[in-house]
Amino acid sequence: MGPNPTYPESTVSQLRLNLLTGRWVTVVPNRAKRATDFAPRSPQVETDTDSECPFCPGSSRPDAPLFEQHDDDGNWKMRVVPNRFPAFEGDESLAVRNLGPVHVMAEASGTHEVFVFAPDHTVRLDMFSDEKIKELMSALKSRFVAHANTPNIRYTQAIVNHGREAGASLAHPHGQLLGLPFVPGEILEEERAFERFKGGCIVCTTVEAETDAERFVLDNEHAVVICPFWSSSPYELLIMPKAHHQHLTDASDEALTAVGIAIRDSLAHLVRALGDIAFNLVFHTAPSHHEGMYHWHAHLWPKLTTAAGFERGTGVMINIVSPETAAAELRNVSVQA
Repeated sequence: MGPNPTYPESTVSQLRLNLLTGRWVTVVPNRAKRATDFAPRSPQVETDTDSECPFCPGSSRPDAPLFEQHDDDGNWKMRVVPNRFPAFEGDESLAVRNLGPVHVMAEASGTHEVFVFAPDHTVRLDMFSDEKIKELMSALKSRFVAHANTPNIRYTQAIVNHGREAGASLAHPHGQLLGLPFVPGEILEEERAFERFKGGCIVCTTVEAETDAERFVLDNEHAVVICPFWSSSPYELLIMPKAHHQHLTDASDEALTAVGIAIRDSLAHLVRALGDIAFNLVFHTAPSHHEGMYHWHAHLWPKLTTAAGFERGTGVMINIVSPETAAAELRNVSVQA
C-alpha cells in the first residue's frame, strides 16, 4: 500500500461513511470544543447514601455467583451474578408470534448477568493493574464460552456503562453480559458490511491504514486504538485486535489480555484529557455459530453530547470534534502518575 493519506483540519462540514454500518455521520469541526470545555461528570450523582450497594462485600442481600475468583485469603475479587431485574430470562428458543397486522412478538428468553470487576466500590477500570486486566478478560471469555454452549443463546453482548449519564444505575464498577435469543441489528449490519467490503477484512485494513495516521491513539503488541475516521461522537474510540479472529473466544489469552490493557490505557488517556467522564464500552464479536467474514473489536463512546431531534429523526449523528483533533489530544496527554 502507498503512504497513508492525510486529512487537514477544515472548517467545512464533512459527511463520512461508517464502513462497519453503512451509515453516514457528519463531522462539524467549526463547532468543535476544546477538551477542557467538556465538564466531567459529577461524582455526587453516583452516591446514594441511603441505599446499600448490593455489589460491595458484606451486602445484606448477597447473590449466588455464576462465576467467582478469589484471592489467597479466600475473599472474592471478581464475580458474575444474575441481574436482579433481567431484560432476558428463560431457556426457550426464539418463537415469533403474529398478534395482528403490525404486531409481532416473542418471549425475551436468554440470560442477563452482572459482571462485578472488583470488591472496591471506588476503583475504576483505568486504575487496574495488568494482572487484574488479565483476570477480567479471562473471566469475560469464560462467560462467552458458557453462553455459546447454551442452546437458546445466539449472541452475547458485553457492555460497561460508567456514569449515570451513560446508563449506569450503580456506581460500583461493573459490566453486564446479555445472552440474546437473536442476533441484534447492529451486528447484522456489521456482518453485511464485512461481506460486501472488497478489500478483505474491514478491521484488518483499518489497522493497516491507521497505525501511522492522524487518528492513531495508542497500540501494543496485539491491539490498536484509534479515533475512527467515521467517529459519530466526540472522542469515540475503536479498539481493534491485530490478529484476525471472528470471535472474542478465538483470541489467545495473551492477545485477549493485550486488548484489555489497550482499553484500560485508552480510558486513562480519556480521564487525563477530559476528567472522570461517563462512557459506554461494548464488545462486538461474531455470533456464536457465525462462520463468515468478521473481526471482533470493541467500541468506546464517551458520553459528552446528547442526540437531539436531527440525530433521532434521521439516524445521522453529528460529531462536533473531528477524530483527527480528538486523537491528537489523546495521544499528547501524559498518563504517568
